[in-house]
Amino acid sequence: MTADTNELRRRMDGALKSLHTEFGGLRTGRANASLLDNIQVEAYGSMMPLNQVSTVSVPEPHLLSVQVWDKGVVKSVEKAINAAGLGVNAVADGQMVRVPIPGLSQERRIELSKIAKKYAEEGKVAIRNVRRDGMESLKKMEKDGEISKDEHKKREGDIQKLTDEFIKKIDDALAVKEKEILGN
Repeated sequence: MTADTNELRRRMDGALKSLHTEFGGLRTGRANASLLDNIQVEAYGSMMPLNQVSTVSVPEPHLLSVQVWDKGVVKSVEKAINAAGLGVNAVADGQMVRVPIPGLSQERRIELSKIAKKYAEEGKVAIRNVRRDGMESLKKMEKDGEISKDEHKKREGDIQKLTDEFIKKIDDALAVKEKEILGN
């Protein structure tokens, strides 16, 4: 434990970065090639990963394009994507399979928004834990005679300002993510 504000800032920054990573994992109705990563296709007498028989690209925000290398496997690719339970309807077009990504339903948007709020609350708890560690360290330093009561109060105020700053950053990040989820 330390009452060093630079160390506390580093730890709070880590909590904020973790939140941004969590937010990045929330799908917002946009096409993402990784959506098809786990699909197995029946080809050449065995089951193969989709990426071993084709190339997946994202030509538009709401469309995945699967370029199949062997014309004989196109129907199997189309069938595998439709059977994967992703809520999409793949359509073969020559050696290309187009996969339109439907927009999110209002219920799903609300559900994703609740998940984002939960992530933000977990981030705030992490920030408050860092603050608690800093405050406990200050108490110990004062008790051990390393700092005066006045210095303790000053540093306590600094730690609280830092905490408030990071809580605001989390609230701002949540507002942006909610707008992205609900505003499409």
